[in-house]
Amino acid sequence: MKMNKLGRELSAKGVDVISLSLGEPDFHTPELVKDAAKKAMDENYTYYTPVAGYLDLRKAIVAKLKNENGLDYDPSQIVVSTGAKQSLANAVMCLVNPGEEVIIPTPYWVSYSEIVKLAEGVSVFIPSTVETEFKITPEQLEAAITPKSRLFMFSSPCNPTGSVYSKSELEGLAKVFEKHPQIAIISDEIYEHINFVDKHESIAQFESIRDRVIIINGMSKAFAMTGWRIGYSASSKDTAAAFDKLQGQITSGTSSISQRAGLAAYEGGLETVLQMREQFKKRRDLVYGLLKDIDGLKVNLPDGAFYFFPDVTSFFGKNYNGRTIKDADELSLYLLEEAHVATVGGDSFGDTKSIRLSYAAAEDKLIEAMKRIKEALGKLK
Repeated sequence: MKMNKLGRELSAKGVDVISLSLGEPDFHTPELVKDAAKKAMDENYTYYTPVAGYLDLRKAIVAKLKNENGLDYDPSQIVVSTGAKQSLANAVMCLVNPGEEVIIPTPYWVSYSEIVKLAEGVSVFIPSTVETEFKITPEQLEAAITPKSRLFMFSSPCNPTGSVYSKSELEGLAKVFEKHPQIAIISDEIYEHINFVDKHESIAQFESIRDRVIIINGMSKAFAMTGWRIGYSASSKDTAAAFDKLQGQITSGTSSISQRAGLAAYEGGLETVLQMREQFKKRRDLVYGLLKDIDGLKVNLPDGAFYFFPDVTSFFGKNYNGRTIKDADELSLYLLEEAHVATVGGDSFGDTKSIRLSYAAAEDKLIEAMKRIKEALGKLK
């Protein structure tokens, strides 16, 4: 958000800034979804909604989890929230007591550790690198667990790295959790449909830990509905009841219009989702080829989401025009001011060695952005 704000300020001064900083699809919300919202208003869906969401929407989510993921849930286990971020906050606030530990693989989405702070919990980070495809091992997980461990939270596909855990990799983590029944698992699956491997795998598929898994998902990424603010959680009945109770005292039910739109999204099928995914895959391949051509960047090919997270440590200590690059955040600021391309420094994601680039932009913009980045990095000596 900060880099996007700085980019807008430069643009307001007449500078041609290409923004690769926000995690937002550049496609429009599908017409059938917008039509459903208009119809909802005409039909007077303008009153308070149930805290956990309309029953027909929760039934549609249950059907989605069954048909797409092979997972059996009841509507009483679904809580619809004002975006997946609220679903995450519900989970952490309900499950973590002051001083308890939350294990988070790095890099991670920026809000994870901040939500833990709000719950007065303690974040315990497990590092990963571009060499390991930004994924952790069961051995690393086991080593991070202490008697104070209460929660594990991760995303697959991952923001900011685009990494996707395979079924066998998730099974390895699940076997560790089997030995530690006090630990709940938040599985953030908001990028589920922007996935370039065979199919999405959820850690909730393993029956031995199913009751401790909280799936977080929503409509923002798959259906280009970021502004509609609609997400949900799927968990055990007791856990869902706690989320319902907490949410009832904070925001109450999610927007009635957004819920009717979300129902239409799930009932309308995945045609537009698959079309967007193909465009993202094409862009990923394009940007990967261009990034590999830039000396000094260490980059991997991500399997999902719409980000690259290249290691930029080779540029630390280099300078241009009296400016020395001391870390990834400084490099990101340098690229904004010198190349007029907005990226995000990795420190926000718990990784000081990398920067995040979103390829949720038109191909001509991506080509021009990579050209500018290459030229600006080439000036550093």
